Formats: sequence, structure tokens, C-alpha cells
Amino acid sequence: MYLENQKIFIGGVHGGIGSLLAGQLLREGAVVGGFVRTIEQLDALGKRFPELDLFVADATDAAAVSAAVDAFLQKHQSIDSYAHLVGSVFLKPLHLTSFEDWDKTLQVNLYSAFHAAKAVVPAMRKAKSGNLVFMSSVAAAIGLSNHEAIAAAKAGIEGLAKSIAATYAPVGIRSNVVAPGLVETPATERLVSNAASREFSEKMHPLGRIGKPEDISAALRWLLSPDSSWVTGQVIGVDGGMSKVLSSRR
Repeated sequence: MYLENQKIFIGGVHGGIGSLLAGQLLREGAVVGGFVRTIEQLDALGKRFPELDLFVADATDAAAVSAAVDAFLQKHQSIDSYAHLVGSVFLKPLHLTSFEDWDKTLQVNLYSAFHAAKAVVPAMRKAKSGNLVFMSSVAAAIGLSNHEAIAAAKAGIEGLAKSIAATYAPVGIRSNVVAPGLVETPATERLVSNAASREFSEKMHPLGRIGKPEDISAALRWLLSPDSSWVTGQVIGVDGGMSKVLSSRR
């Protein structure tokens, strides 16, 4: 029960990585809550994990996110850590990306991260302690074709997280980022279900495979635990070496 009584809130807790992480945190004794997009997702996840405190909120709606956070705070008085696992997969070249595509990608990824941070930081400031973890992408570190919109959104998240780390370190708040390569989740099913596309993606990663949700949840769990208490302002690549090592498999 390493995380006993740690109060952890997860944005996008219904996803492949979020639901796995929630289960791990519950088993380690944490008090876990989070928001999902629809009542159907709430019902399905609630059946799997009755201990979860779940709320419905559109991540792009600042008022809805704030209301979900406030409801958790009213019940539990504080939030020790927040993990923002909201995101989208949008792959198109610049000339085929509409203004609507661009705006939606920023809203779902970058704006949602800002809304969530805005909602949880005041309580953490009051407690003089807190921990935020965001999700970026290897696409923010290296140039990948057809990633213009999503790479810009994820790079923005990294900048946001680092600035939060700098601003609030004096009051005991930490902020870090996990930046995965391609991970096999329901959100990436279209990319990984095609044999040719999957083989191409595997070869892009020096370790020769795409990621599993467990790869990412392990890093998130560490950042959400006291083991990382001297870590802030960092972007941790969990990407099979893709952002730092030239693959010899292509």
C-alpha cells in the first residue's frame, strides 16, 4: 500500500493508459478520482473500479473541468497529484489540415491541459504541495511528417508544464511530462491494426516495437509517487529510444 491515502485525480481516466493506471494506483492504496467524457464511459469504468470517484466533463470546457475538480475536493479536501491523460491522434500534413482541425487539436490537447492545471493548482498552492503530470509525444521532440498540428499542441504542453514547474516550485508544486512514442491503445487502433503500418512504426523505434500501456503507466506511476520527489520540469521520453537514438531497423 505504497500510495496509501494519496489523493490522485486523473483527467481522461477512461482511456487505455488512464484506466490501467487507475487500477494500479487503487491497488497501492491511493484514493483515485477522475473525469471522463460521457456517462457511458463513467458507467463502464465504474463497473470495473467501483472505488473510483468519477465525474463527467468535456476536457475542452474549462467550467466543466473545474466543477469536476471541485467535486473531488469537496469530498476529499485535497489533491496530492494530478495526471492529465487527455489527448487525440491527428495525422495530416499542413496543406490538408483545416483551421477547424487545427483548432480542435489544440483544444483537445493543449487547451485541456491548461484548463485542468488552472483547476487543480489553487488547491495545491493552498496546501503548499502538489504534483502534476502531463502527456506529450515523441513528435514534440523530433520532426515527424504529417504531425504539424499534434506536434505543435504537444510542444505547447511541454512548455506549459516547464513553466508551471518554475512558477510554483517555491510553494512545493512539481510538474513533469511523459512523452511516449506510438503506444497500442484504443485511440491508436487504426494505426496499429494495419500490418504494413504497424511494421513501419515498429522499425521507427530503435527497440523494435511499439509501446504498451504498461510502459507508459510505469513512468506515470513513478512520477505520481514520492519516489520522484526531487524531479520537476522534466520531459521523460518513453519511446523505445525514438527521440534520442537513430534506428538501424529502417
